Amino acid sequence: MNLLECLVGLAISLALVAPLIKNSGEFIAKQIQYEKSQSLTAEADRALELIGRAIRMAGYQNTHASTTSARKNTSSIDYLQIQKNNGYRGSDSLMVKQEISQGVDFDCIGNTLSKERTKNNLAQQGFLVDRQASAPKGVKVNGGSLICQSLDRQGRIQNTTLMNGIHHLSFESLPANASKAFRVRLEMTDGVSIHQKFERTFTTRNLL
Repeated sequence: MNLLECLVGLAISLALVAPLIKNSGEFIAKQIQYEKSQSLTAEADRALELIGRAIRMAGYQNTHASTTSARKNTSSIDYLQIQKNNGYRGSDSLMVKQEISQGVDFDCIGNTLSKERTKNNLAQQGFLVDRQASAPKGVKVNGGSLICQSLDRQGRIQNTTLMNGIHHLSFESLPANASKAFRVRLEMTDGVSIHQKFERTFTTRNLL
């Protein structure tokens, strides 16, 4: 076999293999994008579940607890507060308050709610979106960070990052018959090509 035959054979081989390599590359790219999309969906589901749980428990009062004297001004307590357009990309923030139940309840980072983790006999949980603290200035990031605000064992507010990839978060109060309802909209992004929107409606159990 001479050099010309080798070159011809190599050219034919490349012509046959090139489409396979291209298809494989496109398949891998689509697979990576699909996995990113699934990961963002899972993160959104987790975030909405935590937010929904907090909304449902807002305003809970433990009728068995000996805090009657502390409840004399409960009518003035705002158990559920929404701050509009005060976070990353104009995101809203949420703060809820509740008393400790007889059972086992958890805050937004998984700590068991206890007497130590209260302020004026009320546990607090908050959600807000902030710029990624670990990202250097000027560097393109995949959205902001969802922050959980909770109380430590000394009753002080602590901020914990739950996840990144948050493009926007909003809360909207809806008309309801027996209790308050809120529409939560969450937008997730990978900072490149994926932008997903999620929406859930949650109803309070303890607020009218």
